[in-house]
This record gives sequence, C-alpha cells and structure tokens, in this order.
Amino acid sequence: MMIIMQSTAGKLVVAYHILRKIEKLNMKGVKETIVTWSRASTITPIMIGHRIAVHNGRKHKPLKITERMVGHKLGEFAPTHTFKGHSKKDNKGAKGKKK
Repeated sequence: MMIIMQSTAGKLVVAYHILRKIEKLNMKGVKETIVTWSRASTITPIMIGHRIAVHNGRKHKPLKITERMVGHKLGEFAPTHTFKGHSKKDNKGAKGKKK
C-alpha cells in the first residue's frame, strides 16, 4: 500500500511499510537496515539517519539517508545499469593497409 501526501512541491509517494518500520525503529531508538523494493518512494525528513537497502534489480544497495536526499526518490540512489565503457576500436576495416 502506498501513501500519497500532498505538499507544495507536488505529491509525495511513500510506501506504507517503510514508514511503519521507521516509526517502530524510532520508538525503540534503534538504527537497523530496512530492506525495500519500493524505488518510487520519496525520501522524507523522518528517514534521515536510517539505512535503507534499495533493490536495483539484482541486489539490495544500502543507503544512509542524509538531509540532502530529502525530496528525492529512493531509486535515484540505486542505479540499475553499470556502464563498463565502450568497446575497444579495432583496425579491421582500416583503409590503405592492403597487402
């Protein structure tokens, strides 16, 4: 279930299970890693200081939430693609090198 909150910047979408777990951890005063698949959830000020492991399609990438992340989506900090560079250029089609 998703919770949609209205703000001046627009609608904020936050997964209910994340908020529920953060509330429980705040009541206990414990900082544990919260595992989630919800990449579309918006980071809110209540999440600051917690570690949230966001799924990137293959594994969960742990994030430590800071003040600068508030307002962004969780998925922005867990990239799904890794760029390994362009292929090396070969000279197989080079002109003027005929023997």
